[in-house]
Amino acid sequence: MISHHPPLIPWRDAVRMLRPVHGHVIACACLGAIGAAVGLAPYVAITEIARQFLGAASADRAVIWAWVGIGAAGALARLVFVALDSHVGHHADAKILHRLRVRLVERLGVVPLGWFRRAGSGELKKAMTGDLEDMHDLFAHAIGGFTGALAGLLVGIGYLSFVDLPMAAITAAVPALALLVYRFSMRSMPEHTARLIAAERRISVAAVEYADGFTVARTYGGGGRLLERFRAATDEHAAAFRVWVREVRYSSALSRILSSELTVLAVVTTGGMIMIAIGRLTPIELLPFLVVGVGLPTSLIPMIHGSIAVRTARLAGAHLDGLLSLPALPEPEQPRRPEGFGVELDEVEFSYDGTTPVLRGVTATLRPGTLTALVGPSGAGKTTLATLVPRFYDVTGGAIRIGGVDLRQLASTELLSSVSLVFQDVVTVRDTIAENIRIARPGADLAEIEAAARAAQLHDVIMALPDGYDTVLDQTVSGLSGGERQRLTIARAIIADAPIVILDEATAALDPDHEAAVQTALSALVAGKTVLVIAHRLQTITEADQILVLDAGRIVERGRHRELLDRDGRYARLWAAQAIEAVA
Repeated sequence: MISHHPPLIPWRDAVRMLRPVHGHVIACACLGAIGAAVGLAPYVAITEIARQFLGAASADRAVIWAWVGIGAAGALARLVFVALDSHVGHHADAKILHRLRVRLVERLGVVPLGWFRRAGSGELKKAMTGDLEDMHDLFAHAIGGFTGALAGLLVGIGYLSFVDLPMAAITAAVPALALLVYRFSMRSMPEHTARLIAAERRISVAAVEYADGFTVARTYGGGGRLLERFRAATDEHAAAFRVWVREVRYSSALSRILSSELTVLAVVTTGGMIMIAIGRLTPIELLPFLVVGVGLPTSLIPMIHGSIAVRTARLAGAHLDGLLSLPALPEPEQPRRPEGFGVELDEVEFSYDGTTPVLRGVTATLRPGTLTALVGPSGAGKTTLATLVPRFYDVTGGAIRIGGVDLRQLASTELLSSVSLVFQDVVTVRDTIAENIRIARPGADLAEIEAAARAAQLHDVIMALPDGYDTVLDQTVSGLSGGERQRLTIARAIIADAPIVILDEATAALDPDHEAAVQTALSALVAGKTVLVIAHRLQTITEADQILVLDAGRIVERGRHRELLDRDGRYARLWAAQAIEAVA
């Protein structure tokens, strides 16, 4: 079991987050309370009318009609206040959720790009859907419902206390005891909520992974692994829920029994009969408790749901506040412009957590018009080093310079416009092929898009589609294979025409036919550029101008292919190992 409580947003931070709609929140609370209070009028009217008929030889018609009017007015007023509460609540909901979405997009637009690679799509999905939906329940339903239920309970007890205080105490004792039992049954709610939330996040990540990668994984026989991870996440969620249910099943059942109208009726009837027998109460005086008192437990469910909604919203608020508080990528006060596009790595140090070094003292120079390859075993730091060049993260030691200027002195827009990235993971947006290419340079016309597609060996493939460049890409039916999507990414990089190109070897997972086409496309992309390649298959970088061999975050060898083979060191062993695998 999780031993720590899930984080709740502090009340002061919650108030700050909700400041734009604090007036709406107060209005919802007031409207809900007033609506519940006046909603008791029909029940009080029924009681008083019955007392008129039962308590005197001749009923006072004027009093009876007055109570009829009060009851009808109360019922009508309740409908009006409930409608106003719902209207104001939904208005507040729309306003604050729109504001939160805008703030999230604005904040995520300035955080380091590396955050997205580490956080995963499940983190964003939870914020944009789950967390905001929890906030919706709070504003649209819970605030008015909770305050209305509380007001109805207090007004009802107040009215009954006016009739007879001891009997009111007996009647109120049942819902009070129900609340105490419910509180006891929910004593471990924070721990179980923490476990459930963690399981829900794993389900979200596993679901996205399963949907995105199932086709490829099944092609290579690995679909079962994706499904197994998804099942493990759902099984963990089910197990967490079962543990919670087993723990609270008896106390929760007792709470429901105590909050039942039948239970209150039995207590009120028994207590009333005893009070009548001892002469403390008359039968007529018992009537309000049978009409109004029996209905008091109906206020408990909205109060309980409201309290849960408040806690859930505070959990969601803590997550949203965490995202809104992410540190922005520092921008220079006086940005400089690079003089050229050579890349210098000067004693680069980097750690993700501030304690465990991933890169240590990496120094190298990448000259314009040359290709530098990064090779090494898995976990050596190749991808980390490549992502530091476009400043996905800031180095924790040393410096990276472009054209003699430290990356931290370049405006982020200037830096990103100078670097094209082609990774193995191809990302498309739900739009036409033309727009998917144009995303790299929004002002490009169709002729430029077609030229980039031709250079990427993709034009003929696109023209064979029924809608050509107007074909809409999505995650299910796109008309493009994996290798063709890879060439689309290269077309983006070609149309961007950035002077620095970073490749996480784009042909590693392709069949020979697609590999040849992609290699041709890459030749058009890298011509005359400063190129950094993460090489997984060494035969693709035998003509590289410079090969950097990384191991445990350090450069252990550098040179050209033939030179490194002659040294018979780490590179030569990697080459020999891949040769053996190829033969096998």
